[in-house]
Amino acid sequence: MSRNRRLILSPPSRVWGLLANGLRYGEWVSGTQQVIAADPGWPEVGSRLRVRVGVGPLSLEDTCVVRICEPERRLELEAKADPFGAARIAMNLVPWGGSTLFLLEWHPLRGPGTRMHGLPVDYLVSIRNGMMLTKLARIAVRERRRDEASGAAPSEAATA
Repeated sequence: MSRNRRLILSPPSRVWGLLANGLRYGEWVSGTQQVIAADPGWPEVGSRLRVRVGVGPLSLEDTCVVRICEPERRLELEAKADPFGAARIAMNLVPWGGSTLFLLEWHPLRGPGTRMHGLPVDYLVSIRNGMMLTKLARIAVRERRRDEASGAAPSEAATA
């Protein structure tokens, strides 16, 4: 299992706004080449997000299914990328003053990833996930600052 954490200098409502918009995952999820489709109900339990992931010319389609959704608090996905199997991705948002402590866990569920699970794979996944959280934090902070500069109310900004 890989675990990452990041203090994001934006409130949970702002961070959740990014998670709740499936079409924006390509902006911050490392390795995503294209968001193909997001179900209209995203991130309701059972809704799906289809993405193309890869590096350079090597790519495959991945489907993320929402398994648990507690708005502004917790989102758990099952990412399926055949023939590589599936993984659990758990994201928890903890209010921390006016900021968000973002906790991310990645755990292989099925396929070859379960056999390769261990220090080398977890280390690489942890690096990838750390980069991902850095991108997410930058977007959330940039948008918070933009909204503060324009005078938008926090509740308006989080849904914009």
